[in-house]
Formats: sequence, C-alpha cells, structure tokens
Amino acid sequence: MRIVTRLIAMNRGRQLARQFREIERQIHALPKRSRARLGTMALREIGQAGRSDFPHLYGTPPEERYLPWGQGTDIGLARARSDNAEVAMRGIALWLAVAYHETKNTPHENIKPHHRDLMRLLRELKEDHRADPMRDWMQAPAAA
Repeated sequence: MRIVTRLIAMNRGRQLARQFREIERQIHALPKRSRARLGTMALREIGQAGRSDFPHLYGTPPEERYLPWGQGTDIGLARARSDNAEVAMRGIALWLAVAYHETKNTPHENIKPHHRDLMRLLRELKEDHRADPMRDWMQAPAAA
C-alpha cells in the first residue's frame, strides 16, 4: 500500500508543479495593481477554505469528496485560463487557496517543495499589496 501511496503522491506532485508554473506565469503577467488585488482575494479564499471541514477539498463538488485529492486546483486552473479578467483572478485565488491547504502539512517529501514555492509566490503578492500606491492614497487624510 505504501508503494501505491507514493506513486499517487509522486503523480500529484508532478501535476501541482505543472499547474504552479502556469499559475505563476499568469500572475507575473498581471499588472501590479491587479496582483495587489489578487493577494487580497487569495488571502480571503485561503481563510474561507480554512473554515471548511476539509480545507484541501475546498471547491470540490460534494459528491467527489472521496478522491485522493480534490478538484479545486483543476477548477481554479480552468477558471484562470478564462478570457474574462475577473474570472481568471478568482480562479487563480481558488487555485492558490486549495494548493496551499493541500501542501501545508503534507507528509510526502516530493510535495513539500511545492508548498515552499507557493509560500514564496504568496509573499510576493503580499509585498505587491503593501506597495500598492492606491491603497495608501485611499487611507490618507483628505487635504482641504
């Protein structure tokens, strides 16, 4: 059984790596303001997923809850490929949230590097959010 589990984890690690590269490319192609907004959306999605019974299955239809992993990353990636910018950003945020919870406390060594890469990407989004000049302008007191 351990061999089967390792094979499943190895396959999932490859799938997450492939999806991560595409998501990372799409994020870096976004304008800086959109990346700042995406950081906020991703944080909200991660929080909502954390409140669910099974955070790594967030976004998975209820009838498919007994698969080795959820459908959230696949759904998020499909939405991220959309031509509609809002749908694409929401898809990226969903992918980030599900991948975060799926890789967070994994016992599989081949999936742990994906969590580190994901945390690096989330840190970049957080820094973009902090550097957003529009946010500073909105919070500044009005000069009359």
